[in-house]
Amino acid sequence: MTKQVSRATFDEVMVPNYSPAAIIPVRGEGSRLWDQEGREYIDFAGGIAVTALGHCHPVMVKALKEQADKLWHLSNVMTNEPALRLASKLVDATFAERVFFANSGGEANEAAFKMVRKYAYDNFGPEKNEIISFTQSFHGRTLFTVSVGGQPKYRIGFEPVPAGITHVPYNDIEALKAAISDKTCAVVMEPVQGEGGITPADPVFAKQVRELCDQYNALLVFDEVQTGVGRTGSLYAYMNLGVTPDVLTTAKALGGGFPIGAMLTTAKCAQSLGFGTHGSTYGGNPLGCAVAEAVLDEISRPSVLEGVKQKHQLFREGLEAINAKYKVFKEVRGMGLLIGAEVVEEYAGNAKAFVNAGLEQGVMVLVAGPNVVRFAPSLVIPDEDIREGLARLEKAIAAMRG
Repeated sequence: MTKQVSRATFDEVMVPNYSPAAIIPVRGEGSRLWDQEGREYIDFAGGIAVTALGHCHPVMVKALKEQADKLWHLSNVMTNEPALRLASKLVDATFAERVFFANSGGEANEAAFKMVRKYAYDNFGPEKNEIISFTQSFHGRTLFTVSVGGQPKYRIGFEPVPAGITHVPYNDIEALKAAISDKTCAVVMEPVQGEGGITPADPVFAKQVRELCDQYNALLVFDEVQTGVGRTGSLYAYMNLGVTPDVLTTAKALGGGFPIGAMLTTAKCAQSLGFGTHGSTYGGNPLGCAVAEAVLDEISRPSVLEGVKQKHQLFREGLEAINAKYKVFKEVRGMGLLIGAEVVEEYAGNAKAFVNAGLEQGVMVLVAGPNVVRFAPSLVIPDEDIREGLARLEKAIAAMRG
């Protein structure tokens, strides 16, 4: 017998580290969701930039069903065909020569941060262990990744945290020049800061970061957990910047909703994660890799990537038209279908009000920190759904403005 559950059940049985919305979605198709009461919503949230092909996309469903009838799990005592195919395609499509699979973006970053320290240890000695990251960055929820992340609120109460980590302002090359040294083993950056407010890297800054890393024999790590797999209109955002990292992490959209993450790197760097140095029981499992291969194939199509750029314009024009009427946003920014709208002073610290008002009108949006409304929908969201979702958002904003 299936137990009947509601939002109240969450408070009765779940650890209270989340505060989910009052509704519970039960079905999705494309860019639309339906809740327990049958009410429809247009999804501009994308499961926080995860459901890159929307809900229940046929190519994903087919891949999962076919693999489910073949093989689910082996552990890493053995490899498997879906993992090898996916790794080969990632290598062919990027700068990378080697791939490590994990279950999430946080785990992919954990692997990257361990590897850069091990690489420096192997090649330069134990003193070269310092990692430089940027204020307002976000890299995951493990103890190491919240330490590299540049938002103290995620570290408070969990100290002492790993040492040897410095944070400098994003897009400030002089601050990085002042911090970097021969002890620096890596610089870690997001091409677009996601949780920090949807702030893109200045291309000149990104190139200068690469040059500094080369000068000091430090590895450059790009956290593309949120920007990767087509989100910015290129397969990975580093391709837009003209800067090639030594290490790249990817997750979220890679599985389209099935948990999977990966760390991509060069053969030289990969040598430092030799046999027994790191692992993941479920990383690279056949189900996740089969789905991710289907997602990668679909998103790599030129029509999909080009469509992301066109849909960005549709979003931007729609948001700017809304803002011309209601004056609620300071700035609309971002790349591709990772878009942030920074709220005016009246709503400072309360971007969540837009999320709640949107739900009332049948549209799902996100926040990126307390001052930015975030949009990260399916990369193949139909134009008519964008227009309808923006119309619903306008109704929500009109209601907020009274």
